[in-house]
Amino acid sequence: MAQNKTKHIWTILIGLCAFAIYGCSQMPRQDIQQYDDVNVIENTVIDENSVPIFPKKAALTTDMAQHFALDLPKRCTVDWNNQSVVSVVPEEKIEIVRLDTGDALPELKVSDYDFKRMYVKDALEKLLADTDISVIEDQATFEKISGTISTSSLSDAVDLMTKLGRVYYSYDAAFGEIHLTGHGKWMIKMPKDETMIMAILDAMRGADVHNLLVNWQEKTLVFEGDYQTEREVSRLITDVASKKYVLAWDIDVYRVYPKNDTAIVWMNMLPAFGDKNIRMSVPGVVGRALVVSPEINTRTLQEFISRQANLVLVSQGTFAIPNGWQSRFDVGQCGKEDRLETDLIIGATGKYGNYGGYKKIDAKIVLSTTNGELTSFNIPSNIGDNYVIVGIPTHAFVTTPETLISPFAELVVFMSPRLISIVDADDVKQITPLSGDKLRDFLNK
Repeated sequence: MAQNKTKHIWTILIGLCAFAIYGCSQMPRQDIQQYDDVNVIENTVIDENSVPIFPKKAALTTDMAQHFALDLPKRCTVDWNNQSVVSVVPEEKIEIVRLDTGDALPELKVSDYDFKRMYVKDALEKLLADTDISVIEDQATFEKISGTISTSSLSDAVDLMTKLGRVYYSYDAAFGEIHLTGHGKWMIKMPKDETMIMAILDAMRGADVHNLLVNWQEKTLVFEGDYQTEREVSRLITDVASKKYVLAWDIDVYRVYPKNDTAIVWMNMLPAFGDKNIRMSVPGVVGRALVVSPEINTRTLQEFISRQANLVLVSQGTFAIPNGWQSRFDVGQCGKEDRLETDLIIGATGKYGNYGGYKKIDAKIVLSTTNGELTSFNIPSNIGDNYVIVGIPTHAFVTTPETLISPFAELVVFMSPRLISIVDADDVKQITPLSGDKLRDFLNK
């Protein structure tokens, strides 16, 4: 009996120990090392202590540096409270000076010299055969020239021959070398009026002359190019200098969101402003341009729109053109980069003068994107009139199949033309600020 009781006690003890050991094995052990989760991206292990690794970028100018431009504050700001629809500036000489011409050539005379179908280098070497001056081509020249020089100075003879060959030369007196190249550099001494400078800049860019260096303090511009570039710029400067007017436009560009799911009723402008303040309606392939009186300006237009819709200013700025030329306003250059409409370009050609017996600004306004022309309007208007372009759907700038933007959202462009009259410097002193009867008398001259 005692023996059976002892066996029973051992059985219970063994069972308790086994239970205890099983329980201990189920408890978490405090001394086991814990590991953080890791993400594996493109075979690179990244955790919270990792240093970010970026792919190497090409040696290109960063976007923010690329967009730096000293003329942007001048182009992207409009003081609507102090706008003058007509201003007068004095006529100034616009001068083009070639740079890097080197030293003056020796005072030598040339007589009875002729050359037929010779390269410029060969013709100059023949001319300078009895001198210590050598001729070096820094760039290969391909024009062959022919001519006869009866009597002339050496500098005039070299000028003539290089112009015939459409090349440029510079003289290094220390080494006695004439260097020939097909590329030149020039400086333009600009007028003092900044709107005039921007008009010339835009006209040059329109003529496909780029890489312009402008010193706004000295009012000078430096450009480089070949013989054809020089001819284009010389023609442009001569034409601008002969003009008596420069046209400019101040611009506000809005995106308009109707408060209800209905389109804006633009006909309500008639009872709101009166039909006398709506001068003309010009339809385009897309949208419509309204020529309106000075009573409809940025403030009154915004008040009218706000009754039916919310509006956001997308871009604001100004651009100018010499009379009869063309220019453009890049909406994205003066707007926020995340706007859909930053691809929009507002181009203009125009001139001020006689229009069927009336003094008018005759302009063509073109709205385009990188995909091509969106719409255009031919607009004759009086000094002081404004343009309101409406009915351009915002969906015209959407590039995805679907969008959250309402189909009734649209682009509205407000444009206010200005006339800059270029007069004799002595006459400027006699002209007081133009307004009222004085402005009418000036425009009727």
